[in-house]
Parts: sequence; structure tokens; C-alpha cells
Amino acid sequence: MIYAGIELGGTKCALMLARGPDDVLARETMPTGSPEETLGAIADVLSGWEFDALGIASFGPLDLDPRSPTYGHAMNTPKPGWVGADLLGPLRAVAGVPTALDTDVNGAALAEMRWGSGQGFGDFAYVTVGTGVGVGLIANGLPMRGFGHCELGHIRVARLPGDAFAGSCPFHGDCVEGLAAGPSLIARVGAGRVTTLAPDDPVWDSVVSALAQLCHAIVCAAAPLRIAIGGGVMENHPHLHSKIEEGLVESLNGFITLPKGGPYIRPPALGRDAGPLGAIALAMTAKP
Repeated sequence: MIYAGIELGGTKCALMLARGPDDVLARETMPTGSPEETLGAIADVLSGWEFDALGIASFGPLDLDPRSPTYGHAMNTPKPGWVGADLLGPLRAVAGVPTALDTDVNGAALAEMRWGSGQGFGDFAYVTVGTGVGVGLIANGLPMRGFGHCELGHIRVARLPGDAFAGSCPFHGDCVEGLAAGPSLIARVGAGRVTTLAPDDPVWDSVVSALAQLCHAIVCAAAPLRIAIGGGVMENHPHLHSKIEEGLVESLNGFITLPKGGPYIRPPALGRDAGPLGAIALAMTAKP
């Protein structure tokens, strides 16, 4: 079986044609522009590939209810121009093969469970900290669902004393995403400094605090056996993993003991391929 995967991100799209992580046949990347431009460019690539199933792992929020008339559409995303865009319909029509759709973070979580840091686990969480903050939360082997999908990146958290930054989230201001994602760092220190911030820069105190509180909520709500945290911010500043775990342990305060064999919070074993391989993992679940 040959699978096509689309990781539709807030700033760029990654396409992969593969049988698995050790047999990648082709890759393409492109910037995320308007829905028409982006989906058209993706369709052009897909039309030149031959494959048996397609996986789409997209930024959200998404309508993932197959019974809904807007199934496969983007919902109230902060990405300009994408609210209401039909992601699934045009790409499924071009592909003409079984297609699976989920959030980019759920896809990455499933890929890490199949090939990476979550192997052997049925309960796992993948967090991305980049353009936004997203959480892929897997319980008993399946992405958690209710009337929608997990959006834990938008929970409200306590502010550090003296931190007057209003937050960058257009919906909630100082939610986790508004305090810890890339745009919040740019707003705090300027675009030119984000990648060169020293590990002891005071700006990390607020970022670590917000992400540790997010992990506290994940642990208390779902108790995953491990949390992997990836995304551009974490890739550029890997020292944050241990600081977040320290903050999580301090926050839990002995009430909950994390599983042995740590570290509990780790980078994704698949690295930057967690996203596109997430789309491949979704393709492997596609049903006719």
C-alpha cells in the first residue's frame, strides 16, 4: 500500500508519499496562503501521485462529525480567510481514494504512537507549540471526541505575578496559546530575537508556566502515559522540555505521581516528520 499524507499547517503545508517512515517516496512543501491557492496547489501535487489512501492532518478547529453538513470544514480558526473553508471535499474528490481527516496534532500523536515516542501506549498526548498551541489527546487508542475535538491549547491559565502581557490569541487573549505560542514570543521580544533567546531569558518563565499548567490539566483529565511536545518553538529551544516537567511536578505537588522510566515529557521521536507522518498514519486508517 502507498499512502499520501497532507499536513496542513498554519504557515506551511507538507505533503508526503510513503509506505511508512522508512520508505518515503516523495515530499513537497508549500506556504499556506488562501484556501483557494493552497488547496489548488495541493490538488496539483496529488494529481501527479499514485496512491491507495489519503490522510489529511490539518490545523483547526475542524468539523469532524461525519453527520454534519459542514463535515470537513474549518471552523472558527484564527487563520485569516479559512473560517468555513471546505478542506475535505475538494481534496477527497481529486484523490478518488479512501480519505481520513483529523487535526494535525491528533495525526502527530497517532504517528508517535505507531513509530515514535508513544510506541506501546494506548493513552498518549502530543502537544505542538508553534504558530499555535494544539493538543492531540489519545485515550484507549482513539482520539478523544465529543461534540468537537480537543482544544486544550485554549484553556485559561493563571498568570505569573507581574506579567502584564495581554496575550496574542484573538479569541481569548491570555490562554495557553496566547501566552506560549510563536506569535506571543514575537509580540513580547520581536521577531528577530525569538530564535536567539538565551535559556535563562526571563520570558521563558511565563511560557514554561503556561505549558506546565496545560500539562497539569492533561494529566488530571486523561492521565496519558507520556506527553511529547514538539513544534517550532520547542525545536528551537529544547531546554524547555525539562523545565516544563519540573513545573508540572511542582504543580502536581505530590498528589499525582508521574509514571516511572522518565522523562515523562519528551520531544517527539519523529522530530519534524511527526506532522507529515501523522497524515500518513491517518491514511492508514482510511475506510472505503
